[in-house]
Amino acid sequence: MTKAMTDLPPFTEPHVAPRQWDYLRDALENGKLDGNGPYTEQAAAVVRRVTAAAEVLLTPSCTHALEMSAIALDIEPGDEVIVPAFSYAPTACAFALRGAHLVYVDSHPDTLNVRADHIAAAITERTKAIVVLHYAGVPCEMDPIMAIAREHGLAVVEDSAQAFGSTYRGRPTGSFGRFAALSFHATKNVHCAKGGALLVNDQADTDRAKIIQDRGTDRHHYFQGLVKEYQWVELGSSSMLNELLAALLAAQLETFDEVQAIRGHWWNTYDATLPGWAREHGVATPHIPAHTTHSAHLYHLVLPTEDSKSALLDHLAAQGLTATVHYLALHDTPAGRRFGQPGPGGCAVAETLPRRLIRLPMHAGMAADYQRRVIDAVIDFRP
Repeated sequence: MTKAMTDLPPFTEPHVAPRQWDYLRDALENGKLDGNGPYTEQAAAVVRRVTAAAEVLLTPSCTHALEMSAIALDIEPGDEVIVPAFSYAPTACAFALRGAHLVYVDSHPDTLNVRADHIAAAITERTKAIVVLHYAGVPCEMDPIMAIAREHGLAVVEDSAQAFGSTYRGRPTGSFGRFAALSFHATKNVHCAKGGALLVNDQADTDRAKIIQDRGTDRHHYFQGLVKEYQWVELGSSSMLNELLAALLAAQLETFDEVQAIRGHWWNTYDATLPGWAREHGVATPHIPAHTTHSAHLYHLVLPTEDSKSALLDHLAAQGLTATVHYLALHDTPAGRRFGQPGPGGCAVAETLPRRLIRLPMHAGMAADYQRRVIDAVIDFRP
């Protein structure tokens, strides 16, 4: 790019909740800092309400939650796990860590989400699970995906890192699969600097998930008075969010509806002003199916060519405006090639998307005049 990213305004800024400093101070004074304290309970209760999950386990990251799901599903060497080719590394890495062979499936050119027909074609006798990502907070087509999973007796894991608050046919994303993972990273709509959650949708999985979260021990049984001493009983890790970050998250979640409304306004402003220019110049804007609602996590443009994408980024940067790219297709990365391969039909859409896609700035604290400058600069650009 013609202007260094460090010279440009930040692409996103973490939301600051009004009561977060009070909650952090209170958590410090309370002294229960390791996790599962009152702020953990407060934050988890809101997440349960939004997602309709049977159980919510707050974790240090979405990655931790995905890794917990891989352990809970008994993924082991020789198993195949179907994952979206267009996704972030943890979506796949969590299962490769357990020895799974990854099978990458392609994206719809409209929603950029994984294709159900490609999932069906990729299933073999070794398939153990299906992982889906709700890209940009736009829900995948969960009805056909869940029908395929039921037909073959397969578990579904939803990577809902970008989709907290989204719905598919009136039902929250994260409530369809056996497990789902959320992200509360600083770049997300609400955050705790870095955190996540495992959503457990079958109550029968709850006890084991808690054991996996707490280093593979049955320590929660000890605190419930069910055992006189706790012990190592299962594979697990230290995957519990500490109480300080839970306090920050609880404060953030109190403002969730307000943040969603603000981000929805910025998203709708982009979508009311850019599609005419986009159609004229062969640029794709986000497609939101009528039976879904989305989290307004990001607004993207898919340019006609890689050169036009680079030119638009340079055009914006030259005017002191920040836009950015997104992740490469997993099967086009060194680790992706090492741990898996594309399924039948290939991944042509997922391969080309990263070379043509940019994300426009959007966060709850963005100023209207800054967004207007971005819109004017985009409309002034000729691919």
